[in-house]
Amino acid sequence: MRKSHPVRRAVLAGAATVSGIVLLLSLKPASDPGAAQAAGGQVPPAAAGQAPQGGVNGAVTGDAAQTEYGAVQVRLTMSNGKIARAEAVQAPKGGRSDQITASAVPRLNQAAVAAQSADLDAVSGATYTSAGYNKSLQSALDKAKTSGGTARGSGEAPGGAAQGSGETPGGAAQGSGQRSDRGAGQAQAQTLTGSVAQTEYGPVQVRITVAGGKITKAEAVQAPKGGRSDLITSTSVPRLNRAAVAAGSADIDAVSGATYTSAGYKKSLQSALDQAGG
Repeated sequence: MRKSHPVRRAVLAGAATVSGIVLLLSLKPASDPGAAQAAGGQVPPAAAGQAPQGGVNGAVTGDAAQTEYGAVQVRLTMSNGKIARAEAVQAPKGGRSDQITASAVPRLNQAAVAAQSADLDAVSGATYTSAGYNKSLQSALDKAKTSGGTARGSGEAPGGAAQGSGETPGGAAQGSGQRSDRGAGQAQAQTLTGSVAQTEYGPVQVRITVAGGKITKAEAVQAPKGGRSDLITSTSVPRLNRAAVAAGSADIDAVSGATYTSAGYKKSLQSALDQAGG
């Protein structure tokens, strides 16, 4: 029997070894994202740079809400679907609005983070700004939800944001036509501010507190000032305030020597009562 040549056996064995290694490598799955993509496969989410599925992250800006005194627009910084920061990128400005915005907006920002929704109470003295803030905030939350986040909003503006035509700082709900109903549907006190009545010597604006259908308090948040007007205002307005409470209506007598102021007072007072349905 013919014996195999030793060199030939070595060549055959080496070829078999190489073939086996090649076969093993061809069966090993690709683990490199770039290789998978080049081969026509899908890149794993982590390699594609996708956000975690726990909630939306980053900034989202709500639609601008137009108010009587200017636009309000809220931007949120979201972290895992929750409000980490809130800020107003637009707010009413100019004149008294500057003071109102400076006081109200920081409080609304804090309330948004605390509540994690748009169900915020109106800031005292900034009903319009508060209503606009809530509306834009809800818009931002809706956008966050649409983008896959878990942010939640109530979709409702606070019930105390009735409409009117003026805001003044420091009151319970300032501005002509604005009202603050403390406790929706309950027979509680509400503060109403009448429209500004222009007179020969300056504007007059009256704010009243109504409880149980009666005027419990009346005050002038604006009245003529400067020169003799200071003296007239200081003597006539307290009398007009007392008369409004006593009469429970705008049917009050003019104060002697303050005809213009009295007429403006009664006009603004009637405007406030109209809001209360009185």
